[in-house]
Amino acid sequence: MQPLSIPYFERPLFFFDQSRFRRDLNSGIKPTLEIFKDAVGAAEHQMAERFREGEDVVTLVHERALFVDCLLHYAWHQFEWRKGIGLMAVGGYGRSELHPHSDIDLLILTSGRAAVDTIDNIERLVAFLWDLGLDIGHSVRSIEDCLDLAAKDITVATNLTESRTIVGDSTVSEQLTALMDSKKLWPTTDFFKAKLAEQKERHSNQQAAEYILEPNIKNSPGGLRDIQTIAWVAKYFFQVRTLKQLQGKAFFTEEEFAILQSGETFLWRVRYGLHLLAGRAEERLLFDYQRELAKQFGYVDSDTQLAVEQFMHNYYRTVMALQELNDVLLQYLGEAILQRDGNQVVTPLNERFQLRDGTIEVTQAQVFNEQPSALLEIFVLMANHPEITGVRASTIRLIREHRHLIDDQFRTDEKNTQLFIQLLRSPRGLSTQLSRMTRYRILGRYLPEFGKVTGQMQHDLFHIYTVDAHTLQVVRNMRSFRSPEAREKFPIAADILERLRQPELLYIAGLYHDIAKGRGGDHSKLGIVDAAEFCQRHQLPARDRRLVCWLVEKHLLMSQVSQKQDISDPEVVHAFAREMGDREHLDYLYALTVADINATNPELWNSWRASLMRQLYQATQHALRRGLENPIDREEIIEETRSLALDKLKTMGLPGTSVKNIWAQMGEDYFVRETADNITWHTSAIHELHSNIDTAQNDTLVLTRNSGPGEHDGATQVFVYTPDRANVFAAAVTGLDMLNLSVHDARLYNSASGYTLDTFYVLDEAGQPLLDEPQRLAQIRDTLRQELALVEDYSKVIQRRTPRRLKMFELKSRAHLSTEPGDHYSTLEITSADRPGLLARIARIFITHNLCLHNAKISTLGERVEDTFHITDAEGAPLDNSEVNRTLEKAICLELNNQDEQT
Repeated sequence: MQPLSIPYFERPLFFFDQSRFRRDLNSGIKPTLEIFKDAVGAAEHQMAERFREGEDVVTLVHERALFVDCLLHYAWHQFEWRKGIGLMAVGGYGRSELHPHSDIDLLILTSGRAAVDTIDNIERLVAFLWDLGLDIGHSVRSIEDCLDLAAKDITVATNLTESRTIVGDSTVSEQLTALMDSKKLWPTTDFFKAKLAEQKERHSNQQAAEYILEPNIKNSPGGLRDIQTIAWVAKYFFQVRTLKQLQGKAFFTEEEFAILQSGETFLWRVRYGLHLLAGRAEERLLFDYQRELAKQFGYVDSDTQLAVEQFMHNYYRTVMALQELNDVLLQYLGEAILQRDGNQVVTPLNERFQLRDGTIEVTQAQVFNEQPSALLEIFVLMANHPEITGVRASTIRLIREHRHLIDDQFRTDEKNTQLFIQLLRSPRGLSTQLSRMTRYRILGRYLPEFGKVTGQMQHDLFHIYTVDAHTLQVVRNMRSFRSPEAREKFPIAADILERLRQPELLYIAGLYHDIAKGRGGDHSKLGIVDAAEFCQRHQLPARDRRLVCWLVEKHLLMSQVSQKQDISDPEVVHAFAREMGDREHLDYLYALTVADINATNPELWNSWRASLMRQLYQATQHALRRGLENPIDREEIIEETRSLALDKLKTMGLPGTSVKNIWAQMGEDYFVRETADNITWHTSAIHELHSNIDTAQNDTLVLTRNSGPGEHDGATQVFVYTPDRANVFAAAVTGLDMLNLSVHDARLYNSASGYTLDTFYVLDEAGQPLLDEPQRLAQIRDTLRQELALVEDYSKVIQRRTPRRLKMFELKSRAHLSTEPGDHYSTLEITSADRPGLLARIARIFITHNLCLHNAKISTLGERVEDTFHITDAEGAPLDNSEVNRTLEKAICLELNNQDEQT
């Protein structure tokens, strides 16, 4: 052991006194491990404080690596080593980069087979480093082992290209470097292809989404790995150790190098702070940390944006710029590496553009200067020529250098507006080209209003993409409705797209439906102004302008009506049909709504929402065919439904007198809102209950089934028939919650005989109807019977743990109570934080305030629920006293907010 005689002075570390450290090691006053731990603890504390005070993160990242170098140097010399063995840094640590909890990747390299005493020393060294608390990842290999592995594994080969010796015999690492270079384990072409495939796989694993709400700052597109991929390939090709050595070699421009450096610095700062907050090597920018990082970095809430939204906006803008840079530099390297030895095929397209081996390029460097319209034309050409695989790197650079030419004069030039309309009308490739235009920041310049929402997020769990990424996905969904696969998943939308008069109007509405997000106010109303201006600038006829603006204004209407209103009520359908006016408006709105829901959050579109949308669409079609001047008569519906149900029951052998006796206890609403099939199911079960068992012993009926084709066929029905008592609804929804079933609709009827008939439409945790599993369905029936047996003294509240993501959002409950003239019920709308047992709590509030619940529509939107309840007072009358209503609203909010604070 020679800690005194072998100091480590590669570069002085002002926060680490090596002389004192060596004295302590020699003194023997404290155990060696304790001395090392003290040094690590002091350094960690000191560097964390410097970071919080705003010190340059680049300095901290490199100093952390240097400090670890220093520790490893002294740790190594706690043991006696033979010649022919060295300790090397590989991976990120090999680049002298270390974040607070990054792995310290080590290679213990031997010239040949290690001796027994060497193996013993290695084991003791590794144990010492683990006891010290360092996050090491280590391997012990000979030179021959390294060469064999590097030949088989691109990751190993890449790590070794960035290796450096920390301590020990440097001749072994020199031998390895020479042999790797001389044997050409990975020819440049193979290395490039392998790294490109590695990046594609990594992006695919991240759903190729740099704009998801909780991005991975390391592996998402535009993340740190993309920067490293550029560096790995460039350094391998040019045979240099650092990217700085490439300055002046025409690999990147000064602007590109500045973007690369500033982007990496920003992501390093985020990653450094993330590691400190998480206390581990966390690479996901989770909600838990976004707010705290925004606060640490000095962002503050504004009138229109939260601090966290501003911070994440900056993040998304940064990764978008880095993704663009990754695109152009890898394209450049691909051209230089893959095409340097081949004969290139050049095919003219027109005077301005040509194809070179399948990629498009300008015919000469002044094309965009001489004809700025070519900045749009290139994307139109790609949309109409599927054989074009991409854009040449030199042309991408020219696009970036000349995009400033897109100004107000450019935007109003008829040639350019016609080019953009031509792009929207292209038979294929529209969404691909819009994405490419966004990546090269052309779309945000041509449509400045779109540029304002690029990278803009909403800090919630409902909108999982930034506004621009969501918008492009909406258009992508619209285009996909034409595919054969859409026939199965979106049959109505597929039919609509085949017959739309002008599909490009739908795409324009898709581009503009969320364009006013983040401005404050109703974005549906504010967006009309931008949509109208676009239509006028692009010389759309008045009829088309009105349709586009109407779609932007009404884009949320169909979703809201289908999910929040009782679409079995003919009056609701008739009112919606009046809003549509004709089938064309209905078709356009349906297609926009389905595309929008599926682009907001992939988990939103399930069999339930599909069923609601289909029912509303078909019912509205029927109302339009009937004529808006001929609304369906309520008595006509009742008579038709009763007649159909009675015919079915007679074929089942039920006596007509028994059926009529049961029906005599039901109100009109039951026959208006329920289908004949449901009524048949209910009536036959009720008849059997009262005919075959002693109701004094068992007066509760619980049935389950998956709905068939028709109404609500996207959910499982749970039917409860039991004596009417105050806590029935609370007990039922609690039981369903205990079974991890989510209630999406509830229909409740009280009969004159003192029974309540409740139907719950439920989905499982995956948002799907239940499978036909007898044990599972029996468990539902048994659980509900048990809960309902306790209904006279019911006090159970769900105590399941609130999921992590839901805890991140503080959402105060809001309630709004209204009664429209002529309504049989009052409508109570509650918006609250989603929590286990919420429905049961709301039911308890109804009981406390002596309210009767008749219907419930449940809509979960990320971290919040938007529930609609139809209620009356204890006498069955709607609530029409505005002062009492406001008092009730406040009481509901107070109780829900207090309960949230207690959980």
